Amino acid sequence: MSISQTQQIAEKLAASITPDRRIFALVGDLGAGKTTFSRFFLRALGITESVTSPTFVIMKNYALHNAQFTRACHIDCYRLHTTDELVSLGFKDLLEDKKTIVLIEWADRVRSILPKDTVWIDFNHEDVDTRGITIRTT
Repeated sequence: MSISQTQQIAEKLAASITPDRRIFALVGDLGAGKTTFSRFFLRALGITESVTSPTFVIMKNYALHNAQFTRACHIDCYRLHTTDELVSLGFKDLLEDKKTIVLIEWADRVRSILPKDTVWIDFNHEDVDTRGITIRTT
């Protein structure tokens, strides 16, 4: 999958968000395209500031100027060792806030605390220049 195809998928998913389909779990190896996808996804939501992976801060919030959603929360679980670490940051409140869109990189590390309606996006390396994306809903 090319960068432009990744952008198209991110934009399409961003346009499909509803209050019941607003949690997105990104899974894949280092360098598989999670942050690139996140950047396109957040841009499609209207975020104009620089988007980088929140690896060191764990969680970054972006204000949305949208009648249906007021915030996008970008989370990176790469450095987490337990789900309790994310819970201590107010994660359960984020999940309950229907006006917040949640985008989680390395979501497989916190799978046990994600709701059933989470949209799972798997990234993989098909070769050196190509990546694959698979979208799953439960």
